[in-house]
Amino acid sequence: MKKTTSWDEESVVGHYQQKVILPNLTRLIAPKNGEIILDIGCGEGYFSKKFARDGAQVIGVDNSKKLIEIAKKTAAGNEEYHAWSADELHSLNNNFFDKATIILAIQNMDKAHSVLKECYRVLKPSGRLYIVMNHPAFRVPKASDWGWDPAPNQGVDTGQVNGTRYRRVDRYLSESKEKIQMHPGDAPDNYTVSFHRPLQFYFKLLKNAGFAVANLEEWISDKKSGAGPRAKAEDQSRKEIPLFLFLEAIKL
Repeated sequence: MKKTTSWDEESVVGHYQQKVILPNLTRLIAPKNGEIILDIGCGEGYFSKKFARDGAQVIGVDNSKKLIEIAKKTAAGNEEYHAWSADELHSLNNNFFDKATIILAIQNMDKAHSVLKECYRVLKPSGRLYIVMNHPAFRVPKASDWGWDPAPNQGVDTGQVNGTRYRRVDRYLSESKEKIQMHPGDAPDNYTVSFHRPLQFYFKLLKNAGFAVANLEEWISDKKSGAGPRAKAEDQSRKEIPLFLFLEAIKL
């Protein structure tokens, strides 16, 4: 099986990036005129371009030369993009950025500790780092899935008369590294690598790098099931089991 760099082959902008992650990030990051933002793992620049439209000066970096070329083609005057590894940002000055983002990328980074140290180095004092990842408590590569319990909830009035949809997690605390096919069945040689790490891993890593966690949010799906016997249970589970974890950390 041939490894590609993180997401070399295609756009990664999908429904959740547009409908869940972008509006929440815009609310929390609130880019301003004059701010300088570093977007790590920027891909084709979807989020970078939004930050730039809001007035920030943006530098996007990604390990994929192909995605960086795509980003450059539609870059505005206050954006620039570089095909750099996130753990070796030697071309960037110390204490330069107001904010940095790592959006759905840290779970694909082998040297996460080096990435966070580089974030600390290039951020200004009291600069802020924003991380979005697949929620590690509920989405463990090849070790979690949806399940269905046909038995009704005894003594619980949820309206789920046809059963309960639940999230099965086979392991959580153990770190793991898995190959994830980009196109199952169509292109078996095209895959990325995904790392599972528990929450304590990220909190310890941030602390050791010199950050303090200032905010945490858990974001749910916006989708709804069509009519059917399991629709209520499916919609209820979407409201209760988050897809994404958001962390905001401050450089001390």
